[in-house]
Amino acid sequence: MMKRTAIALLLCGAVQLQATEWLTDLPQALNKAKAENKLVLMDFTGSDWCPGCIELHKAVFDTKTFEDYANKHFVLVEVDFPDKLKQPKALEKANLALKDEFKVDGFPTVILVDADRKQLKMIDGYSSEKPEEYIAELAVKGR
Repeated sequence: MMKRTAIALLLCGAVQLQATEWLTDLPQALNKAKAENKLVLMDFTGSDWCPGCIELHKAVFDTKTFEDYANKHFVLVEVDFPDKLKQPKALEKANLALKDEFKVDGFPTVILVDADRKQLKMIDGYSSEKPEEYIAELAVKGR
């Protein structure tokens, strides 16, 4: 019985981990957004060194409230600038190009674009909002 419970918990955890997928390729995300009639949310982050970035993920992005909302409305893209984690050179180069293109000068920065790459919203920093408050900040008129 205990073995079955452990397996069930592991399976539930695996399903939960897959519930919200973060891509790292913007062109792929734009294609997916177009096909699913969603917006693209880009999270410019320093995932392993930026306190605000880490807190934003923990307090907002990793919550069920945000995940439920994001799965319906967004294709998620992580544009990461880690300190310790090694990334493939092509990903580093692509992330730097996105940082320049969208004029990102601090972390965390969250940018919403439509499927045609048109910027709709930019949120600089994180001020301890609850998931519901952050979702409200992401609202785009007409969507």
